[in-house]
Amino acid sequence: MNRSIEEISLLYEINEALNEHLDMKKSLYRVLTILAESLNLIRGTITILDPVTKEIRIEIAHGISAKAKKHVRYQLGEGVTGRVIQTGRHAVVPRISDEPFFLDRTASRDSRVCHEYSFICVPIKKGDKVVGALSADRPYKGEASLKKGEKIMSLVATMIARHVINLEAMRLEKEKLKKENTRLKIELENKYSFSHIIGNSNKMREVFQMISQVSRSNATVLIRGESGTGKELVANSIHYNSLRNKQPFIKINCAALPENLIESELFGHEKGSFTGALYQKKGKFELADKGTIFLDEIGNMDLNVQVKLLRIFQEKEFERVGGHKTIDVNVRIIAATNANLEEMVKKGKFRDDLYFRLNVFPIYMPSLCMRKTDIILLADHFLEKYAKENNKDIKRFSTPAIDMMMEYHWPGNVRELENCIERAVLLCNEGAIHSYHLPPSLQTGKHSKTLTHLSMEEAVNNLEREMIMDALKNTKGNIKKAAVLVGTTERKFSYKAHKFGISYKDFRQRP
Repeated sequence: MNRSIEEISLLYEINEALNEHLDMKKSLYRVLTILAESLNLIRGTITILDPVTKEIRIEIAHGISAKAKKHVRYQLGEGVTGRVIQTGRHAVVPRISDEPFFLDRTASRDSRVCHEYSFICVPIKKGDKVVGALSADRPYKGEASLKKGEKIMSLVATMIARHVINLEAMRLEKEKLKKENTRLKIELENKYSFSHIIGNSNKMREVFQMISQVSRSNATVLIRGESGTGKELVANSIHYNSLRNKQPFIKINCAALPENLIESELFGHEKGSFTGALYQKKGKFELADKGTIFLDEIGNMDLNVQVKLLRIFQEKEFERVGGHKTIDVNVRIIAATNANLEEMVKKGKFRDDLYFRLNVFPIYMPSLCMRKTDIILLADHFLEKYAKENNKDIKRFSTPAIDMMMEYHWPGNVRELENCIERAVLLCNEGAIHSYHLPPSLQTGKHSKTLTHLSMEEAVNNLEREMIMDALKNTKGNIKKAAVLVGTTERKFSYKAHKFGISYKDFRQRP
C-alpha cells in the first residue's frame, strides 16, 4: 500500500511539473529531475525522432554534458535507444557492461563502474506511432527494482507524450519559419539590389554610382526628389547593400502620423505616460538598433520633434515619452523629402542644425521627364509585371502608345507611369497595349483631344492609323502580310496607308 501511495505521489508531482511552465523544455527537464530524485537515477534523457531525416537526437538531458547533448545522434535501430524507437518495445539492460548493443555515445559513463548500472528505455508514442524515447541509468538493485522502474517510466512516457509531440511540432515550425525568413531576406536583397532599379539614362547612372559609394558606409543619407520618383526604393537598396543588411530596417512616414503621435512612434513611451498609454512601447529608433531607420517625408516633422531627433544624431541616445532612462542606440539614418528644405530653413520651419546633420550625403532622384530614355524601359517592366499578375498575354506597346507616353510630361513620375500601365493591362484584351488603353490624361500635345472630345470619324481614323502602323511594324513593312493581319485586301490597305501618310518603307529593316 505504501508503495502505491509513493507511486501516486510521484506521478502527481510529475503531472504538476508538466503544467508548471509554459516553456515545455523547462517542464520536461523538471520531470527528469524529479525522476532522478525519486528513482535514484544517475542519468536521464528524452530523445526525439526527426520525422524528416529519421535521425534521433537528445532533446532533454539530466547528468549528460551539453556538448554530448548537442552533437550525439542515433539512427533508427542503432543502439538500444534506436531499437526501442524503431520497434516501439521497451528495453531493460540489467548491467550495461553485458549489453553489446549499448553504445555509450555520450561518453558519460565510467567504464570501471558501469557494470553496476542498469539502463531502462521506454518508447514515447502518439497512438501507435513512436515519436521518441525516455531512458535512464540507475544503480542495479535486482529484477524487482528494474520492473518497478520500467513500470513508472512507461507511465511517465505516456504523460509526457503530448509535450514531446508539441515540442517537435514547435521545432519544425521554427525551422520552417527560419528557412522562410532566410528566403525572404535573400529575396529582399535581390529585389533591392541597386542593379534592379530600372534606368539607363545618365541621371540614373549618377544615382547608381552614389548608392554604390555610400551603401557600405554608416553615413547619413538624404534622398531628395519629387513624389513618385522612387526615393524609398533607393533607401531599400542602400540598406540591403550595406553592412547592416542582416539587421532591422524600420520605415516611418513622418507625413502620415499626427503631431501628437509621432514622438511616441519614434521614441516609444512608458506605461501611463499619457491617456491611453496602457503599456510600455518601444519606439522605431529602439526597434532599429544596429540596423537602419528610414524617415520618409522628414520635411513634415514638427519642430519640437526635430530637437529630439537632433540629439539622436549627436549623442546616439534618447528617452521614451514619460521616461527618465537614457537609451543608447546604434542606428543608421536615411531620410527622404520632396520639400525644399533650404527654403524651410529660411522661413524657420526646419532647424538649420538638423538640416546640416541630415545633408551629409544627398542623393537627388530625377523626375521622369528628366529621364525620358527610361520611360519605355520602365513601361516594359510594369507591363511584364501586371500582365503576369493578371494572367494576360500582352507582349508589347503599339507605336502610337509609345509616342503618347514619350510626349507626356508625367507629373506623378514613376508612380504615375506604373498606375497608368496597370490600368492599361486591365483594359487590354489584345496582344499589345494601344493608345486607347491609356488614360485620357495622356492625350496631350499632338494627342490633345481626349477620346470623349473626338468625333466618330476622328476616332475611327485614329484606330485605323494605329492598326496600320502596328501591322506594318509586325510584318517589317510587308504590305501583303500586313493586309492579311488586319483582315483586308492589299489594295484597301495601301489606300488607307497613303491616306494617313504612312509609308511601308519606314518599317523595312535597313541593311
